[in-house]
Amino acid sequence: MATSLLAQPRQAGSGRYTWWGFDVYQASLWVEPGFDAAALARQRYALDLQYLRNFKGRDIAQRSIDEMRRVGPFSEAQARNWLGAMERLFPDVSSGDRLTGVHLPGRGAQFYANGKPRGEIADPEFARLFFGIWLSEQTSAPQLRLTLLGQSPTAR
Repeated sequence: MATSLLAQPRQAGSGRYTWWGFDVYQASLWVEPGFDAAALARQRYALDLQYLRNFKGRDIAQRSIDEMRRVGPFSEAQARNWLGAMERLFPDVSSGDRLTGVHLPGRGAQFYANGKPRGEIADPEFARLFFGIWLSEQTSAPQLRLTLLGQSPTAR
Protein backbone atom coordinates (compact mmCIF):
# COMPACT_ATOMS: atom_id res chain seq x y z
CA MET A 1 0.00 0.00 0.00
CA ALA A 2 1.06 3.61 -0.53
CA THR A 3 1.46 4.06 3.22
CA SER A 4 4.79 2.24 2.78
CA LEU A 5 6.05 5.65 1.59
CA LEU A 6 5.53 6.97 5.11
CA ALA A 7 7.96 6.54 7.99
CA GLN A 8 6.23 4.55 10.75
CA PRO A 9 2.70 5.21 9.44
CA ARG A 10 -0.22 5.31 11.84
CA GLN A 11 -3.86 5.93 11.15
CA ALA A 12 -4.92 9.36 12.44
CA GLY A 13 -8.58 8.71 11.72
CA SER A 14 -11.11 7.06 9.48
CA GLY A 15 -14.66 7.87 8.49
CA ARG A 16 -17.36 7.20 5.94
CA TYR A 17 -18.40 9.83 3.39
CA THR A 18 -22.11 9.75 2.61
CA TRP A 19 -23.80 11.94 0.03
CA TRP A 20 -27.59 12.26 -0.16
CA GLY A 21 -27.94 9.09 1.89
CA PHE A 22 -25.59 7.02 -0.28
CA ASP A 23 -22.35 5.64 1.13
CA VAL A 24 -19.61 6.80 -1.25
CA TYR A 25 -16.29 5.78 0.34
CA GLN A 26 -14.47 5.00 3.55
CA ALA A 27 -11.65 7.51 4.03
CA SER A 28 -8.54 6.96 6.16
CA LEU A 29 -5.73 9.39 6.90
CA TRP A 30 -2.30 7.88 7.52
CA VAL A 31 0.39 10.04 9.09
CA GLU A 32 3.97 9.91 10.32
CA PRO A 33 5.17 10.41 13.92
CA GLY A 34 4.89 14.03 15.02
CA PHE A 35 2.03 14.80 12.64
CA ASP A 36 0.61 18.28 13.22
CA ALA A 37 -2.75 19.06 11.61
CA ALA A 38 -1.92 22.78 11.80
CA ALA A 39 1.06 22.31 9.47
CA LEU A 40 -0.35 20.11 6.68
CA ALA A 41 1.73 21.74 3.92
CA ARG A 42 4.99 20.67 5.59
CA GLN A 43 4.10 17.03 6.21
CA ARG A 44 3.97 13.77 4.35
CA TYR A 45 0.71 11.87 4.77
CA ALA A 46 -1.53 9.51 2.81
CA LEU A 47 -5.26 9.77 2.26
CA ASP A 48 -6.81 6.43 1.35
CA LEU A 49 -10.32 6.19 -0.11
CA GLN A 50 -11.97 2.78 -0.32
CA TYR A 51 -14.92 3.21 -2.66
CA LEU A 52 -18.27 1.71 -1.77
CA ARG A 53 -19.85 2.37 -5.20
CA ASN A 54 -18.77 2.36 -8.84
CA PHE A 55 -17.56 5.63 -10.38
CA LYS A 56 -15.92 6.75 -13.61
CA GLY A 57 -12.44 8.19 -13.11
CA ARG A 58 -13.35 11.31 -15.11
CA ASP A 59 -16.30 11.92 -12.76
CA ILE A 60 -14.00 11.63 -9.73
CA ALA A 61 -11.63 14.13 -11.36
CA GLN A 62 -14.43 16.60 -12.13
CA ARG A 63 -15.88 16.36 -8.64
CA SER A 64 -12.37 16.93 -7.26
CA ILE A 65 -12.07 20.19 -9.24
CA ASP A 66 -15.51 21.28 -8.00
CA GLU A 67 -14.56 20.56 -4.39
CA MET A 68 -11.11 22.19 -4.76
CA ARG A 69 -12.91 25.44 -5.69
CA ARG A 70 -14.43 25.43 -2.18
CA VAL A 71 -10.96 25.31 -0.67
CA GLY A 72 -9.42 28.21 -2.59
CA PRO A 73 -9.28 30.09 -5.87
CA PHE A 74 -7.37 28.99 -8.95
CA SER A 75 -7.35 29.95 -12.60
CA GLU A 76 -9.24 28.28 -15.42
CA ALA A 77 -5.88 27.31 -16.94
CA GLN A 78 -4.93 25.54 -13.70
CA ALA A 79 -8.35 23.86 -13.61
CA ARG A 80 -7.90 22.52 -17.16
CA ASN A 81 -4.36 21.28 -16.45
CA TRP A 82 -5.29 19.65 -13.15
CA LEU A 83 -8.48 18.11 -14.53
CA GLY A 84 -6.55 16.58 -17.44
CA ALA A 85 -3.89 15.21 -15.11
CA MET A 86 -6.47 13.71 -12.74
CA GLU A 87 -8.43 12.19 -15.63
CA ARG A 88 -5.23 10.41 -16.71
CA LEU A 89 -4.38 9.25 -13.17
CA PHE A 90 -7.79 8.30 -11.75
CA PRO A 91 -9.14 5.01 -13.12
CA ASP A 92 -12.76 3.94 -13.06
CA VAL A 93 -13.45 2.36 -9.67
CA SER A 94 -15.73 -0.41 -8.48
CA SER A 95 -16.97 -1.06 -4.98
CA GLY A 96 -13.98 -2.17 -2.90
CA ASP A 97 -11.35 -0.37 -5.00
CA ARG A 98 -8.92 2.00 -3.30
CA LEU A 99 -7.47 5.29 -4.51
CA THR A 100 -4.68 6.70 -2.37
CA GLY A 101 -3.01 10.08 -2.56
CA VAL A 102 0.30 10.78 -0.82
CA HIS A 103 1.10 14.40 0.02
CA LEU A 104 4.69 15.25 -0.85
CA PRO A 105 5.60 18.50 0.96
CA GLY A 106 6.83 21.22 -1.36
CA ARG A 107 6.44 18.93 -4.36
CA GLY A 108 2.86 17.77 -4.99
CA ALA A 109 0.98 14.49 -4.77
CA GLN A 110 1.50 10.87 -5.83
CA PHE A 111 -1.48 8.67 -6.60
CA TYR A 112 -2.07 4.93 -6.33
CA ALA A 113 -4.94 2.68 -7.38
CA ASN A 114 -5.28 -0.53 -5.37
CA GLY A 115 -1.68 -0.07 -4.20
CA LYS A 116 -0.20 0.34 -7.69
CA PRO A 117 1.45 3.62 -8.71
CA ARG A 118 -0.57 5.78 -11.13
CA GLY A 119 1.58 8.90 -11.27
CA GLU A 120 2.32 12.25 -9.72
CA ILE A 121 1.08 15.80 -10.04
CA ALA A 122 4.15 17.88 -9.23
CA ASP A 123 2.47 21.08 -8.06
CA PRO A 124 2.35 22.06 -4.37
CA GLU A 125 -0.66 24.35 -4.96
CA PHE A 126 -2.59 21.46 -6.53
CA ALA A 127 -1.71 19.28 -3.53
CA ARG A 128 -2.82 21.94 -1.03
CA LEU A 129 -6.19 22.35 -2.71
CA PHE A 130 -6.70 18.66 -3.50
CA PHE A 131 -6.04 17.37 0.03
CA GLY A 132 -7.95 20.39 1.30
CA ILE A 133 -11.09 18.72 -0.09
CA TRP A 134 -10.94 16.60 3.06
CA LEU A 135 -8.55 18.39 5.40
CA SER A 136 -9.14 22.15 5.08
CA GLU A 137 -11.59 24.12 7.17
CA GLN A 138 -13.43 24.91 3.90
CA THR A 139 -14.30 21.26 3.29
CA SER A 140 -17.87 20.35 2.41
CA ALA A 141 -17.61 17.49 4.97
CA PRO A 142 -16.50 19.12 8.25
CA GLN A 143 -17.36 16.12 10.45
CA LEU A 144 -15.35 13.79 8.22
CA ARG A 145 -12.43 16.25 8.41
CA LEU A 146 -12.46 16.17 12.20
CA THR A 147 -12.71 12.39 12.22
CA LEU A 148 -9.80 12.01 9.77
CA LEU A 149 -7.64 14.35 11.85
CA GLY A 150 -8.52 12.39 14.98
CA GLN A 151 -10.20 15.44 16.51
CA SER A 152 -13.67 13.99 16.93
CA PRO A 153 -15.19 11.66 19.51
CA THR A 154 -16.35 9.49 16.57
CA ALA A 155 -12.76 8.99 15.34
CA ARG A 156 -12.00 5.32 14.84
